[in-house]
Amino acid sequence: MDAVGKKGEDAAALWLAGKGQTVLERNWRGGRCEIDLITADGNGLHFVEVKTRKAPVAADPLVNVTAAKQRNLVKAALNYLHSADRKFADAEVHFDVVTVVLEDNTTYIQYYPQAFIPIYD
Repeated sequence: MDAVGKKGEDAAALWLAGKGQTVLERNWRGGRCEIDLITADGNGLHFVEVKTRKAPVAADPLVNVTAAKQRNLVKAALNYLHSADRKFADAEVHFDVVTVVLEDNTTYIQYYPQAFIPIYD
């Protein structure tokens, strides 16, 4: 991971923790797929994709969470859930996105809870 991506993930993890989420995992790998952050709160388990860009940006980094990326996140999440020893068997599962834009000494964070709902084949 490059320095910009790491800075964005650090900022996202701190921001989510400040909102009451507990960071369980960072950069969790399930097969060929990776989940940037896995968090938990009173609403359930959150699989979080973090997209970071340096300003100026032409579009919201959210547009880079493509359908293919969503499918990979779902595959990785299923791997995580299967490896979690039923710890989260009854937890509500959410797929969230956090976008981070870095501009000089300012960090802009946008949170998209339940950014997408997977369709299982």
